Amino acid sequence: MGAPSIHPSAVVDPGASLGEDVRIGAFTLVGAGVEIGAGTSVGPHCSIQGPTRIGRDNRIHGHAAIGGEPQDKKFTGERVELVIGDRNTIREFVTLNRGTGDGGGVTRIGDDNWFLAYTHVAHDCIVGNHCVFSNNATLAGHVEVGDHVILSGFTGIHQFCRIGAHAFIGMGAFVNGDVPPFVMVAQDGYGRPRGINAEGLKRRGFDSARTAAIKRAYRALYVSGDPLDTARARLAELAGESDDVRAMLAFIDAGERPLLR
Repeated sequence: MGAPSIHPSAVVDPGASLGEDVRIGAFTLVGAGVEIGAGTSVGPHCSIQGPTRIGRDNRIHGHAAIGGEPQDKKFTGERVELVIGDRNTIREFVTLNRGTGDGGGVTRIGDDNWFLAYTHVAHDCIVGNHCVFSNNATLAGHVEVGDHVILSGFTGIHQFCRIGAHAFIGMGAFVNGDVPPFVMVAQDGYGRPRGINAEGLKRRGFDSARTAAIKRAYRALYVSGDPLDTARARLAELAGESDDVRAMLAFIDAGERPLLR
């Protein structure tokens, strides 16, 4: 491990903190209150504003804008921050904004995520681990995204929505309600559920019994035609046999926005 490597044309504020082996590319600006963990590389023409904490071994490509002020008219300059975990890949022209004072004050991103070109994470969002945001995928403010979620290109998630773990949002879908874990959403005006993310679950080692239990829960929730209260009661019955169904039920019970149905 060695000292940070900073291109001569880069501007690093004295109030920034760079870990060992951090690399800062040409014409990049690193502001006060920025902390960058060991082994992270930042490409050319990036802007990183603080307060922002970035973990280890991240790869930030050219023209990314990290830690900018929230795009919220209620923001009045209060101290808010962006926290990014380890081993994330952040591609060209990605924008990740800090939180707001009345929204918790923090935008938080986990580990091992891929943010492809032109993706946007707005203020006060929470993103888990091992997610893929394809080109131009956009989160409005206060969105929560679980682990292993895939957002296809040009998807848009409405503010305050939640996307459960292992969900898959298809290309161009606009989501204006909570998406339970494991569910696949496809474009139809606004996005609508179209089965479970069976291929993704298979890739992550879910066996046939787990997948079958999730399918039964999906049918109860979306195919039966029952009102939500009746479908929820059926899920409660199925939850006795499956940790995954219990996770779906807990997700539904914790929601404040309508469920996407």
